[in-house]
Amino acid sequence: MSAEAEVTEEDLSEDERAGLELVRETLGIHQSEFWKELDVSSRKGSRIASKLEEKGFVQREESVHEGNTTYLITPVIDERELDFSLLMAGDMLSPFVGEEEVDAQSDAFSQWMMNLAYEE
Repeated sequence: MSAEAEVTEEDLSEDERAGLELVRETLGIHQSEFWKELDVSSRKGSRIASKLEEKGFVQREESVHEGNTTYLITPVIDERELDFSLLMAGDMLSPFVGEEEVDAQSDAFSQWMMNLAYEE
């Protein structure tokens, strides 16, 4: 029984790493802009995007951009790498999570701020 080895960023080619960095910096880019930003041909840009998708680093969704059908390339976010500690004060989650507007005078916000002060 052989386990399939996980592909890491170190396994990417230089062009693939540059493409992945661009997608992550922009948080999503249309493929028609992707290859231009990388300063490669559209064919090479398409190959880079396809390889990144195959290796699980990006997602591509069909999209229309400036009247043309293309793909929107977005980064795949590994939830294991997310750090929620900055949203916590003790065992309280920030009142800003899930709220469009937070009243700075509210009890929930005041308690959260006080827990932040006690952690130091």
